[in-house]
Amino acid sequence: MSASPVPSGPATPVNAPAADREAHWLANTYRPHEANLTVRAVVVGMLIGAAMCLSNLYVFFKTGWSMGVTLTACILAFGSFQLLQALRLVKKPLGVLENNALTTVASGAGYMTGGGNMAAFGALLMITTVRPDSTAMIAWFGVIAALGVFAAIPIKRQLINHEELAFPTGTATAETINSIHGAAAGGGSGKVTWLAGSALFAAGLTWVRDAWHWIPATFGLPVTLAGRALADWTLSFKAEVVLIGAGALMSFRTGWSLLLGGLLTYAVLGPALIANGVITTVSYKAIVAWTLWPGAAILVASGLTSFALDYQSIARSFTGLTRIFRKKSAEDADAGIAAVECPEWWFPVGFVALAPIVTGLMVWLFQIPLWAGLIAVPLAVVMGFVAARVTGETDVTPTKALGPVTQLIYGIITPGNLSGNIMAANVTGGIGLHAADLLTTLKTGWLLGAKPRHQFYAQLFGVLAGAAIVVPAFNLIIPDPSVLGGEDWPAPSCVVWAGVSKSFADGIGALHPTAKTAILVGLALGVALALFEKLAPKKLRPLLPSPAGLGIAMVLPGSNCIAMFMGSAIAEFMRRRMPALAEKTVVPVASGLIAGESLMGILIAFLIVTGVIAR
Repeated sequence: MSASPVPSGPATPVNAPAADREAHWLANTYRPHEANLTVRAVVVGMLIGAAMCLSNLYVFFKTGWSMGVTLTACILAFGSFQLLQALRLVKKPLGVLENNALTTVASGAGYMTGGGNMAAFGALLMITTVRPDSTAMIAWFGVIAALGVFAAIPIKRQLINHEELAFPTGTATAETINSIHGAAAGGGSGKVTWLAGSALFAAGLTWVRDAWHWIPATFGLPVTLAGRALADWTLSFKAEVVLIGAGALMSFRTGWSLLLGGLLTYAVLGPALIANGVITTVSYKAIVAWTLWPGAAILVASGLTSFALDYQSIARSFTGLTRIFRKKSAEDADAGIAAVECPEWWFPVGFVALAPIVTGLMVWLFQIPLWAGLIAVPLAVVMGFVAARVTGETDVTPTKALGPVTQLIYGIITPGNLSGNIMAANVTGGIGLHAADLLTTLKTGWLLGAKPRHQFYAQLFGVLAGAAIVVPAFNLIIPDPSVLGGEDWPAPSCVVWAGVSKSFADGIGALHPTAKTAILVGLALGVALALFEKLAPKKLRPLLPSPAGLGIAMVLPGSNCIAMFMGSAIAEFMRRRMPALAEKTVVPVASGLIAGESLMGILIAFLIVTGVIAR
């Protein structure tokens, strides 16, 4: 049974004043009498969000990426309620705005791995090997995320209602919800079927591989390089479909950049390092201990350059700040829209309530001086405003730029404090990500006619679920931090954060001279790629390597790069040759492969820890 089609009113007048656009939305799009945040939406949203948080945790430590949540969550929610109806466990189908609220809950939970949370936590354990108290870390991640949710309030109307920024993922989610709930939504059920089928396949393969050990984890080719088998250089095929699914959700440009970076790292740089005596063993850890530095340099330089080139977006982001302090205009005093939106006074109240907690945790957990902690939270909120606008315009939250900026600041003001350096950057990344995440889902709600206040509450429910699950799950699958940065758990983002922190705290004087040269080359390459990406003609941009793909490839095993390239290539082939089939299958199948393998992998880890099955 499907819901009725979503009514759509007349298009918003082009170039209309902001007040007129809001009045038009209230009259033609807003649907005040339909269910939004119901109890069942919260419960199912928290369950789906917790599952996707587990999935993202697994994927993050394998690839360095946190995968998108909203598109998968809305399809999974639709399918779950169809199944519950078929079993006669629920009578009423899931409504469009219920799905939107449910997806908002799931997104708040599923993205708990992003924003530098797991990158910082993993890097902290790699450097200090001291695991902070789990309850304190749950509070840490939860409060940072909640502060990011509050930070979205004062800029929501400016970015979404008035300027109508794209927020591409939010727009795509609204279109997906419309399509699967529409009267002719055979595609909705089809997407659910593809997602469920691929998830079952991936789960079965993972069980056969990791629990029964019937198939090997990697397949090498009978080819040698510099007298060693390709597999010794990590250039092999992995029986991990989660990597293929992750690649399918990337752009093809990122995919082939990963392959290029992997071949450069393990087929060119690795043998050269061995031949020149810079490293003495052919192993993933030995090679990455050197290639980390040019890889991190590419990521940091390209991120900061792209950030600086978007100076107009940065400047515009402060219009949201000035609205808090300006005397309210007639447009802002409109009773209709004011009764619907979150009151802007919620932000200062939330800041006053949560900022002291964040600061106190910084001092207690990470020995950051009180005065330095007092700087961190306001700085992070300002950067959160900037991150939200950049996300709205580009669909990329610039944590790779904002994190190193904060690490640099704290490297200067608190020299030698490695844990403080890392976790101060976590504050910036976490607040920025969750502000941007709520605004992305609010964009979906704006297009569907949802209640913004209900989505605000929904995001907080999701944050609670995500914070409660992510720390215990991390302790389960990574019981020994020494495995981070190894071939099984490459954790590339953790490796980069730890490396950047060490360089800011201790300097780079102790590095091998060739590594210092590589850093300079990486910085120059990162700046050049970012400039070309911004200034080159649009036709040439797909031919330029992605700096993110190239940089991350230098801290990933070559086998991971190959698998993700294969996923991106398959998806690109389908989009070009079979666009209709690709629209129905690429996102659901890729999401299913990721969810199936990651959740089964976590279950197997639990069974190993409890002694049910042998390692």
